[in-house]
Amino acid sequence: MKPVHVALAVVVAAVWGANFVVIDVGLRDFPPLLFSAVRFLLAALPAVFFVGRPKVAWRWVIAVGVTLGIMKFGMLFIGMHAGLPPGLASLVLQGQAVFTVLFAAVLLKERARRVQIVGMAIASVGIVLAGLDSTAGTLAGFLLVVGAGACWGLSNIAMRKASPPDAFRFMVWVSVVPPVPLALISVPFEGWDADLRALQNLNLSGVGAALYVAWGATLFGFAAWGYLLRTYDAPTVAPFSLLVPVFGLASAWIFQGERMTTLTFCATALVIVGIAVGMLRRTKKPMPVETERTAVTAAAP
Repeated sequence: MKPVHVALAVVVAAVWGANFVVIDVGLRDFPPLLFSAVRFLLAALPAVFFVGRPKVAWRWVIAVGVTLGIMKFGMLFIGMHAGLPPGLASLVLQGQAVFTVLFAAVLLKERARRVQIVGMAIASVGIVLAGLDSTAGTLAGFLLVVGAGACWGLSNIAMRKASPPDAFRFMVWVSVVPPVPLALISVPFEGWDADLRALQNLNLSGVGAALYVAWGATLFGFAAWGYLLRTYDAPTVAPFSLLVPVFGLASAWIFQGERMTTLTFCATALVIVGIAVGMLRRTKKPMPVETERTAVTAAAP
């Protein structure tokens, strides 16, 4: 990967890592499904009126909106609300890297090289060690976040198949899909009274958390991630997501006092080493602009 793209991947990981602490703050003011609906509503409006059409087939907008917006974030927010702490949630969710490579092999016929497999194995050991040293959450919360990681892996593949020429525009349109379904699901499961009370008692922390997850983690984060997935193959990009728990655990430790020990620091070192090992290969060159546009146009309705 080019150095600028490596830097972009690290910045996205940092934004997403800190995002778990912000989500935890937001869940104090919103029921989880309503919070996710508000997140995507803020990401979609008013930007959708100014960015123009997504210039990809609508099925890919809907596919990413459902797998990423409704399924992944719905399960993640509920899992954290059920008691999984932010640092551990940031760790568990990175199972998406394994799911992404698996789905890429099955659906896109992309094969990870041996050095990438070794690197991801090293990083995965680090994740396991950090998980063992973290405060345990509920089993239900853990399983929900594992499921969220699987849905994120599916959305990564859908993003790659969509190959949007403008990742930011694509994410704005993707954000149009989740708000109404999430709000409708929230009413019977979380209660109309709880939803209304949350909206009537908005405060600075809740609004700030919603804006961060909408504009920072959603629009910037996934637009940049989608661009990287369009430029490089999935096994090259996916390992960078393993940096997210490094930033997530550090943020949870700094801002919320979540426990960090020598074992946790050793685990984060393994994650970084694993990513470095996984990059020891010749990367795919970015697709030429004209070829890229032709491929996207051919897929558009």
